[in-house]
Amino acid sequence: MSKLDAVRALREARFEQERSRAAKPAARPKAVPVAPPPAPAAKTARKAQPAESAAPDESLCGHRNISGRTCTREKGHAAKTHRYG
Repeated sequence: MSKLDAVRALREARFEQERSRAAKPAARPKAVPVAPPPAPAAKTARKAQPAESAAPDESLCGHRNISGRTCTREKGHAAKTHRYG
């Protein structure tokens, strides 16, 4: 049996396995208990935090990458890349 024949046989076996799995009825998931909504006091505690900590410095670029880090270069920099610190 050549390598190509072996790969073809494995692929066909996998295809048959998927076909047989699809033919069976899916098991019903168990009911998940729902947590109660948070108390109103928790919402007011979040609003009480100053908004200044979330605002970026005006003299910085402010570009954000995917993970949330902010560029530390000056605003309007000519460099093509950002510097996250």
